[in-house]
Amino acid sequence: MSALDIVTWYVYLVSSVLFVAGLHFMNSPRTARNGNRISAVGMVIAVVMAVVRLVVSGFVSVTAVVVLAIGVVIGAVAGVVSARRVKMTAMPQLVSVFNTVGGGAAALVALDDILSSAAPSLVVLITAGLGILIGSVTFSGSLIAAGKLQGIRALRSIRLPGKGLWNVVTAVLMLASFVMLCVQPSQAVLWSLLTAGFALVYGLVFVIPIGGADMPVVISVLNACTGTAVAMSGLAIDNVALIVAGALVGAAGTTLSLLMAKAMNRPLHSVLAGGFGAGSGSSSQSAGPEGTMKETTPDDVAVQLVYAEKVIFVPGFGLAQAQAQRELADLGELLRSHGVDVCYAIHPVAGRMPGHMNVLLAEANVPYEELVDLDDVNPRFPSANVALVVGANDVTNPAARRPGTPVSGMPILDVDKAQHVVVMKRGRGRGYAGIENELYFRDNTQMLFGDAKASLQAVIAAVKELLA
Repeated sequence: MSALDIVTWYVYLVSSVLFVAGLHFMNSPRTARNGNRISAVGMVIAVVMAVVRLVVSGFVSVTAVVVLAIGVVIGAVAGVVSARRVKMTAMPQLVSVFNTVGGGAAALVALDDILSSAAPSLVVLITAGLGILIGSVTFSGSLIAAGKLQGIRALRSIRLPGKGLWNVVTAVLMLASFVMLCVQPSQAVLWSLLTAGFALVYGLVFVIPIGGADMPVVISVLNACTGTAVAMSGLAIDNVALIVAGALVGAAGTTLSLLMAKAMNRPLHSVLAGGFGAGSGSSSQSAGPEGTMKETTPDDVAVQLVYAEKVIFVPGFGLAQAQAQRELADLGELLRSHGVDVCYAIHPVAGRMPGHMNVLLAEANVPYEELVDLDDVNPRFPSANVALVVGANDVTNPAARRPGTPVSGMPILDVDKAQHVVVMKRGRGRGYAGIENELYFRDNTQMLFGDAKASLQAVIAAVKELLA
């Protein structure tokens, strides 16, 4: 081992430690920015070390230098521009696109390692082959996931008859090509390309049948796949930074996927098979609860809020879709200045990805201490005078407390236990689970239909009038 190899190893080790520290700081919204900065410093150190190593070792050609420089500039500009311009409601799509880039890059690195080696060892064939396989699945699957979340109509209309058969056939072909790559290295080019091709097809047939409600979990699974592919590529080229970074992403993505599935009270394999609530319940359950929804007005809601002592806001994806987070924050600040105790109930899957609501509300300058997780906020509902639900559906459905419904057993926010409940909802449609929300028919619940932003603006105007 040369002096350069030793220095490179230790520099990559420092980068890996910074990755771990950065991930640790992301545990809390208060320290998440520092976590991002620490991780970014680790990545900069790793990239600089890679460039130094290339300079010392000698570049293959001037063309390689130019291509590398152009790639770095394009990647840096694209990353900065997309991060600054993307709306918080579109953050899941951006994450999915980044998954696409990461998976594709890992697959290309692994493919190059096989094709550039005259006689790759079995270890290299296995690790690089897995990098190609997993990275290619992630590449195509993440593209479809991003398109579905973006609401591209062409993807909505695609139907895949016999999806189970397609999954099995493509998976068998993909795995068979990988095995042949390992046992017949003399045909490495052929089997590497076939593995990549079948894996790309598998990513398509795997994600296409899955509905939009389950797409956040799919993105998390694909994120774990990206990390695993990067780690496999790191093993193939003996790069410590890639191994550690990939392992961290893979482990974190897997853990997150399991937690999200648990929050939905669904086995992960059921989510990945597609079809929320498929085949559940009887006809009486699908008919929904008996009774009628009681409608209210912004003026009536304002009166309830102004004369309340404790108010709990329950934001959901409808809030994000209407981009009404700043209006909700303004309403909270207005009530707080009047002496009302205000907090925000955050369900793990209230948005399109874990932490979505936290980041969305933090963007609107809601104090971190007012964002309360499910386990901590549920005991507060019985003492709340008003629970204001903005665009949240299945995560507030009391039907989850009894067996025999698509949401049975799913942890929910105990909104119905508040003295008064006001639900802001665009229309009378059902949630992703496909059933009526029993909360809407309770005696203590009132419905304010309309766009969340417009409704909140009307309530704010009425509150200001009362406080004038």
